[in-house]
Amino acid sequence: MGRVLFTDESRFSFSNDSHRILIWRERGSRNHPSNIIEKDMYGGRGVLVWGGIMLGSRTDLHIFDAGSVNETRYCNEILLPYVRLFRGAMGLQFLFMDDNATCHRTVAAEQLLESEDIERMDWPARSPDLNPIEHVWDFLGRSYLTTSNDSGASIGAARQMGSNASTTH
Repeated sequence: MGRVLFTDESRFSFSNDSHRILIWRERGSRNHPSNIIEKDMYGGRGVLVWGGIMLGSRTDLHIFDAGSVNETRYCNEILLPYVRLFRGAMGLQFLFMDDNATCHRTVAAEQLLESEDIERMDWPARSPDLNPIEHVWDFLGRSYLTTSNDSGASIGAARQMGSNASTTH
């Protein structure tokens, strides 16, 4: 397992979305506009990051500028600049692990990995509890991003997460 690069994306929210809002209403008024609150499913402002870890090493933390990850972004922003370089440094024993997200399993991603002779590790879909990087996301989220509601400060904290991750995990 020493040459397996475990990778994943994670979204960190800048707002505290753990508070429940209680609404007292009259019977039969459930869908009345005054009883409905619109909420972003990701808790408002946030940042989407990607990273990879392996025994004794890690990738830099990649912060996506905006939006979600599609096959083009995954190939251009992750596979080419990060995974390909790690494969070159690690040699033929290198195994790449991702979480089977839709953008990871496109024809373009498969062709790119094959052209770079990168072997992908078999991994069950929707099994984040098996991926060790989930522990890193949990630690970093609690340590850095929950300390500030200011998005500029939080993005700065996110940029420092990668450099600090190797000393804390």
